[in-house]
Amino acid sequence: MEARHAPNILITGTPGTGKSILGKELAIRTGLKYVNIGELAKENNFFEDWDEERQCHVLDEDRVMDELEDQMSAGGNIVDYHSCEMFPERWFDIVFVMRTNNTVLYDRLKNRGYSDKKIQENVQCEIFQTLLEEARESYKVEIVHELQSNTPQEMETNLSNILQWLVQWKNDHS
Repeated sequence: MEARHAPNILITGTPGTGKSILGKELAIRTGLKYVNIGELAKENNFFEDWDEERQCHVLDEDRVMDELEDQMSAGGNIVDYHSCEMFPERWFDIVFVMRTNNTVLYDRLKNRGYSDKKIQENVQCEIFQTLLEEARESYKVEIVHELQSNTPQEMETNLSNILQWLVQWKNDHS
């Protein structure tokens, strides 16, 4: 694979932890392309099935991977998805796992109108660090970074730190 002109960044974490807010703002500040996997799947009908119990679509991962392969090879992408194990390790230069305090997360999901069962499932996922562990198992541990996302101040700190990382990446790859 040829060298990328810009890095690929994965932002993952439990629903409600601030992935989309961070990803969209990062794209605005950097000019990198923001890719929300859920939106991509909806726009292209990349679904295999409907999960009655969870009341959500089941993603057709192969079609998502095929759609993104060339774009990811070129670099310059910020990918936002609540899971990470389906993505090839070679796609990402850095992985950020958003983490949120359970009380804050509960309130955010309640405000979104999530069912009590779905809120419980997501809060438990956060308690057990499910997505952080998934990221650590799927990628080199040195590229996986945990980010706290409870307040607007933490979000701004996260943005600032990622922007500093991007400057360093460009220096290292020029």
